[in-house]
Amino acid sequence: MSLSFFCRASLPTQLQSQVHATGGRKRGLERVKKLITRNGIPSVITSPLESLQNGNWVKLICGASFEDVVDIRNLSLVYTLAGVDCIDCAAESSVVSAVNEGIETARGIVPIRRPWVMISVNDDEDLHFRKAEFDPNDCPLDCSRPCENICPAHAILNLGAASGDKGGVVAERCYGCGRCLPVCPYDKIKAITYIRDITATAKLLERDDVDAIEIHTSGRQDASFRDLWNGLGDSIDNVRLVAVSFPDLRDSTISAMNAMYSAMKANLRCFNLWQLDGRPMSGDIGRGATREAISFASYLATARDRPKGFLQLAGGTNAHTVEGLKKRRLFQTKTMFDESYDGSEHLHSVSSSHALISGVAFGGYARKVVGRVLSSLRPEDGRAAIENYPDHLVEALTESLALVGSVKCYGK
Repeated sequence: MSLSFFCRASLPTQLQSQVHATGGRKRGLERVKKLITRNGIPSVITSPLESLQNGNWVKLICGASFEDVVDIRNLSLVYTLAGVDCIDCAAESSVVSAVNEGIETARGIVPIRRPWVMISVNDDEDLHFRKAEFDPNDCPLDCSRPCENICPAHAILNLGAASGDKGGVVAERCYGCGRCLPVCPYDKIKAITYIRDITATAKLLERDDVDAIEIHTSGRQDASFRDLWNGLGDSIDNVRLVAVSFPDLRDSTISAMNAMYSAMKANLRCFNLWQLDGRPMSGDIGRGATREAISFASYLATARDRPKGFLQLAGGTNAHTVEGLKKRRLFQTKTMFDESYDGSEHLHSVSSSHALISGVAFGGYARKVVGRVLSSLRPEDGRAAIENYPDHLVEALTESLALVGSVKCYGK
């Protein structure tokens, strides 16, 4: 007599769901890899320094005051995959760690070169280093809360009566754009400014995962700039790039740049960059926001007496910036002819061994196009890792590739 045995093993429902989710995640990440490969990113992106020299440098600005570590991690992951050369963030330890976590997670998905990590500090009061603040208990019950509607960072929340809390400003999300200040019908909102601590900044520069520093300055306070620079001391020796972000000072621009360079050059042992802050924190507003940065760049590109250093646009940059640079013949060019008032070219030109304009930094616009995707993640613990949501990652990556690719010229 023969005996036959039949065994059936069944997985618990919860485990079956986990296996299904894992398989879906793997398939989704394969789509991410194909999207990156299709754009040829691993093969075309250069080192950050080569990008500066070639004029296709792209920096992601997370925000000098933006400290939402969950969003920062995910933004860093997405834009690392898109091929940015640098990620600029707040000079705060947990933020730096979030940026690096996002970078390394991205590199675990696709073997791609690591972007530089930059921390931002200020030498005096600066628009980028402030937070909105108000007491929600002072708000009238019938207020329409225009502040909540206008905030691009979704940093003002109305939690409602059911929660027993009226809400208020979520400090880690506020990056100081100031759009809420004039719209409050009761003038209840104020801006709190601050200056980053020099000692804490110097300590951050000792980390092996920080590559660059950016100093925000008005360009009008020479003593404040020198105090900050001297206070950083030997910590500057640890970085690969020093950037100075400043506004268009019109006739005083070149003299201010020369004064700042004079303060730095004695112990400047790396490359330096000038960030031309056209219209601060406005790139997400509309097409015209980029004009001031392009005009600023056009002026400095032809200035013969400015100090050495790469030039990079910021402040109002968006999807229309490259188009504007091309119209001025400033995009990835090493020579620029001066034009007379009648439009004819002068015989002399401004030329350089590398691109006259090294690249573009994207802040508010870059966060906006990817932020739309990040805001649709709804994890129970509030800490969504975007790689666990492959469809969302593909969508976010598609948006970031369109923006970064406008400078990198992917597929061309």
